[in-house]
Amino acid sequence: MEHCELYFGDCYNYIKTMEDHSVDLLLCDPPYNIAPYSTGNIYLPGRAPVNNDIADWDKVNINPEDFADEFVRVLKPKGNIFVFVSYNMIGRWHEVFDSRFDTFQFFIWHKTNPMPKIFKNGFLNSCEMIICMWNKGHAWNFTKQNEMHNFFQCPICMRPERISDPKHPAQKPVKLLKHLVAIASQPGDLVFDPFMGTGSTGEAALSLGRRFAGCEIDKRYFCAAESRLEKYALQQDK
Repeated sequence: MEHCELYFGDCYNYIKTMEDHSVDLLLCDPPYNIAPYSTGNIYLPGRAPVNNDIADWDKVNINPEDFADEFVRVLKPKGNIFVFVSYNMIGRWHEVFDSRFDTFQFFIWHKTNPMPKIFKNGFLNSCEMIICMWNKGHAWNFTKQNEMHNFFQCPICMRPERISDPKHPAQKPVKLLKHLVAIASQPGDLVFDPFMGTGSTGEAALSLGRRFAGCEIDKRYFCAAESRLEKYALQQDK
């Protein structure tokens, strides 16, 4: 596929092959490592039980320190880094990355259709956090004030967008990703996702005229992403 490079395997191996200062926007959604906090199944009427133990890959410990040097090396001086994080990981990312950039901020995605709490025993999990890092002179594409809010509201990924085979429990909506790509990069820029899952960031990047590089270590997700982006490219050629 033109303007698109996909790698099956560990992103830590791939990133070492990338040139210095070659990435304009590093946008990724690494595992949240929330499985250890699971308290077992929550049974809900009329639907499958839910559980924080979402997948074996979420049990792999993600250490931000392992990626810091390479993330900084491949990022262009005017580039941006956006990383989806959970409450249990934000402190670790801040500790490692805050001193490496002029600015370390957060961005909130508000989910308009979060999973319900039938028993009304706590807050809905309706927000997810994205940490944002850049240096002075970084690239932005803001055209109006409301695009500058560190807040974006849209539904979670649903059918027909959500891929069912294999189902990825953390698939993000393209609408959200397009918003991030649009404000933090320019047409022709390279967007890199080292944890690409089923390729949502790739679709968002290509649809906005960016180039895309993505890595995925799970063979099922990689094949789904490859098929998805090939299909998208063919549709655009028609």
